[in-house]
Amino acid sequence: MTPVPPQEPAARAWHAELAWLPGPGIQAGVLIEAAGDRFTGVTPGFPAGRLPPGTTRLPGLTLPGLANAHSHAFHRALRGITQAGRGTFWTWRERMYEVAARLDPGRYLQLAAAVYAEMALAGVTCVGEFHYLHHDTGGVPYADPNEMGRALIAAAAQAGLRISLLDTCYLSGGLGPGAERLPLAGAQLRFGDGDADAWAARADALGADEHGMLAAHARAGAAIHSVRAVPPEQMGPVVAWARRRGTPLHAHVSEQQAENRACRAAYGQTPAEVLDRAGALGPRSTAVHATHLSAADIALLGERRSYACFCPTTEADLADGIGPARALASAGSPLTLGSDSHAVIDLLEEARRVELGERLASCERGHFTAAELLRAATADGHASLGWPEAGQIAPGALADLVTVALDTPRTAGARAGTALESVVFGASAADVRGVVAGGREIVRDGRHLLVPDVPAALAAAIGAVS
Repeated sequence: MTPVPPQEPAARAWHAELAWLPGPGIQAGVLIEAAGDRFTGVTPGFPAGRLPPGTTRLPGLTLPGLANAHSHAFHRALRGITQAGRGTFWTWRERMYEVAARLDPGRYLQLAAAVYAEMALAGVTCVGEFHYLHHDTGGVPYADPNEMGRALIAAAAQAGLRISLLDTCYLSGGLGPGAERLPLAGAQLRFGDGDADAWAARADALGADEHGMLAAHARAGAAIHSVRAVPPEQMGPVVAWARRRGTPLHAHVSEQQAENRACRAAYGQTPAEVLDRAGALGPRSTAVHATHLSAADIALLGERRSYACFCPTTEADLADGIGPARALASAGSPLTLGSDSHAVIDLLEEARRVELGERLASCERGHFTAAELLRAATADGHASLGWPEAGQIAPGALADLVTVALDTPRTAGARAGTALESVVFGASAADVRGVVAGGREIVRDGRHLLVPDVPAALAAAIGAVS
């Protein structure tokens, strides 16, 4: 399945009413210039009367493109369904398996393209897809064993996003009550490669170049699903594969208290300690969720400078708990954000919930500034996905822009001096008016330019697997 190659954008210029820049922060009247997919010039205070011909005006607050650092695209089909009734994380998981069982490459392409288009409307310009749905029914490989992964790469191209395909090793069905390893069963059979060496051989077949690139818009990465799904002795080949290519390495870590208990019973250590013993923690690593950590875990992740990806709307939806965001950041772990199960796709909501969660847990305000939260959604998120050249409006950076309106019911009355706080703590995805990804305009006036009717695309794709 060949992705649609994006058209090379020409030289362009924009004049932002307000823009958030590295260093000085909010600046007015910013002339932003780009050639190809990179910014070439950023000039604050540029007079409107002297703008180059063809300059596009950007009313509102313009930010760098947002990075959705943790996504399971097909989970979007569960929105609303799993909110009915009570249930637990584990009953939710059974509903997720039902959707997974219905997907094939064509349906996955259709669904992921629509989900990524929804992300674009919310200001996302890069997605980290934690991809473990590899094979056909019963675990039988497709003729191209990476056909499902290639569908995701093509879907991102159709929606105009960059993607880091975090190809996930998933080998066992969990840890039983006696700390025994459970075999894959049912829909889980589609996730497994048999062992980590077979996983690595399939991941090699994706065809990444020496820089880890799969296409101009797509980068390879690796993931260890969790300590429940990958035994410690099988982690080595995944770690080695990621190191050899210099790619990101992500893992679910301590999302559930039950996971911690099972891990200690089986291995005598916490999930973070098991991953560290396998060499899986480091500055290219991301601990996703990191909700139920010990003080030693927090210190370990900080010492290793591993990213911690918080997904607050999913963690709230699944009643996972509130993770130690401030403690992790203070220990040295940069924070990133993801919409995970896509109960909501709104990175501004994810950002503010990090601070609001800290307030609820501590009964105190003011743990993170708006700029710190936005950095998690931009520069640190992109870097955790292997795109360190993205996430800021500066010469040489990838030319991603997100413009948020300041005249909506949620943002009206915003002042220049506190516009960032107005957006991070008050705006929503519905307030995004324009998006540029790699110099290419993909959203204009709140309308996706590549997927003309995103709600219809979502309804059709979800209907096909429901």
